[in-house]
Amino acid sequence: MALPTIGLTARALMATAKVRPGETVLVIGATGGVGTVVIPLLTDAKAQVIATATAADADILRALGADETIGYAETEYPAGADVAFNLTLPSDHLTGVANAIRPGGRLLTITYPVPQQEWTDRDDVGLHFVLDMDGTFGGIREVGELPATIGRRYTLDEGVQACVDFVRLHTTGKLVVTI
Repeated sequence: MALPTIGLTARALMATAKVRPGETVLVIGATGGVGTVVIPLLTDAKAQVIATATAADADILRALGADETIGYAETEYPAGADVAFNLTLPSDHLTGVANAIRPGGRLLTITYPVPQQEWTDRDDVGLHFVLDMDGTFGGIREVGELPATIGRRYTLDEGVQACVDFVRLHTTGKLVVTI
């Protein structure tokens, strides 16, 4: 099952962000499990999606609905995004992401440590730590309808290699161990 955690997280991000049609959303860490689920949701919400990716992953993200892909460097982040989803950077390293957001915009993060507003150097950007442990935004029934991007499948005997690859390699989507 590749979807439970990433699907619940993607749904919680969308419910918290309340993305409106035409808003520009920057997705940091778009090639991961949550990113590859949330991009189609953003597309369905009629947002303009700018996603970080390697050149090798750009086509995958465009196929999922991203309007534009950019590199991972902060210097490539666009100015004036309405919303940013941080799916990968530690929450105490969000100054560059916050600087890409327009005044009054929203920054949502799913990473630890639990973020503090002063870490962004922006008091004019809403900061939200999204962690829906109580299932407030839906459960497995709703998640089952979401798409999953599987980057690679491993047998149970290859489970250790899957863990090593997760830590050491750039991966797209989810790594799945089949039993």
